[in-house]
Amino acid sequence: MARIHIVGASGSGTSTLGVGLAERLGHPHIDADSLFWLPTDPPFTTQRPRDERQALLAQLLPVTGQWVFSGSAVGWATSLEPFYSLIVFLHLNPSERMDRLRRRQAERYGVRIEGEGDMAAASVDFFKWAAAYDTAGPEQRSLIGHETWIASQTVPVLRLDSSTPVPDLVAAVLSELAGIG
Repeated sequence: MARIHIVGASGSGTSTLGVGLAERLGHPHIDADSLFWLPTDPPFTTQRPRDERQALLAQLLPVTGQWVFSGSAVGWATSLEPFYSLIVFLHLNPSERMDRLRRRQAERYGVRIEGEGDMAAASVDFFKWAAAYDTAGPEQRSLIGHETWIASQTVPVLRLDSSTPVPDLVAAVLSELAGIG
């Protein structure tokens, strides 16, 4: 039974690997942001209430199902943790990760994140938050927070450098799954 949780910093490729892995396995893929945030415009401004997130978790990621769950869900997806078959932790050099994030945000939002755009201030805050991942404490999504959470888990953890091409990352996860299955 493959129930895979992929974690890492924003921009490390958790969603990209999640999509690729889910396609290869024929399993559904759910990203944590789609559960954590309510759909708004501009996006990522309103958190979904915790009880609604819990209900969506149970509906979209049943503990008896097979799925790929990407993104950070530390502290709010604890009901799933005993049922993971594998945790994949993606890490990426901080400067490369921030370059990826800048490109992604520019592609997604264009002029909205520039100058006087309606998302400019939020974008500055987002980049500041994302850049702090490797040095921040547990008060935010951070390397130390992820490492502490991983240390508390009982399932295998596969650590991967996400500068590796996605097909190779998918192959590494499939190989790990074969070894634990």
